[in-house]
Amino acid sequence: MKFTKMQGAGNDYVYVNCFEATVQDPAAVAVKVSDRNFGIGSDGLILIMPSELADVRMRMFNSDGSESEMCGNGIRCVAKYAYDHGIVAKKEITAETGAGILTLQLFTGANGKVEKVRVNMGPPRLTRKEIPMLGNPDEKVISEPLNILHSTFNITCASMGNPHCVIFVDDVDNFEVAKYGPLIENHELFPRRTNVEFVQVVSRTEVRQRTWERGAGETLACGTGSSAVTAACVLNGLTEKKILNHLTGGDLEMEWSEDGNIYMTGPAVEVFSGEINID
Repeated sequence: MKFTKMQGAGNDYVYVNCFEATVQDPAAVAVKVSDRNFGIGSDGLILIMPSELADVRMRMFNSDGSESEMCGNGIRCVAKYAYDHGIVAKKEITAETGAGILTLQLFTGANGKVEKVRVNMGPPRLTRKEIPMLGNPDEKVISEPLNILHSTFNITCASMGNPHCVIFVDDVDNFEVAKYGPLIENHELFPRRTNVEFVQVVSRTEVRQRTWERGAGETLACGTGSSAVTAACVLNGLTEKKILNHLTGGDLEMEWSEDGNIYMTGPAVEVFSGEINID
């Protein structure tokens, strides 16, 4: 199987051009290629596919083989691959995802290759039925207490096509993400599990985020998570609507626009290409 390894803010995936190839069992392939000792090493597998509705289609599989609706860092790399490899020839494209069709603006560097992508992530979905969460289906979850072990966290939840639970902490770098992340991910409140963002507010225009990603564990960045964090910050009155999010793998420029959509701008980097035996 031919592949290309790409990363956006350190959130790395193995990409397969399904305009030219077919992946028979993507869930199993995702597990194999993601292994950082016996495979390529990644947070998962992303298929770049033809679409009847958009310029390209993205399917995304976590490192445990589960399929997710959307990946914000992944979609930027899909856009870069599509432009740099001649699948598309324009700098504003559409991409079909499990979270709907997204519009992306591409910014090229001096070498003509895409360096940065701005994604219209759409509006945050804030009711329990949209996330989804148990409880009153039309209720929003903003700074609601959640008991985990002997601690109580105030959670704010949103969906960006996939579920997110945002928790504000005082010292995110020393927070026990690996301890609390999986407990919240698999909490009975979330019937489809959830991604968990632990966030420290630096100022009215800056935050620092760490992510426990559903099906992958802690990752260096999460674009949909950064979008959910942007909404949570505004809903809790902690920041302005335009912020810089410092993730472990790099920075993302975020804006909850007056049109109701959240816009994310960040890097997309091609690391290397090769072939792997997946039999």
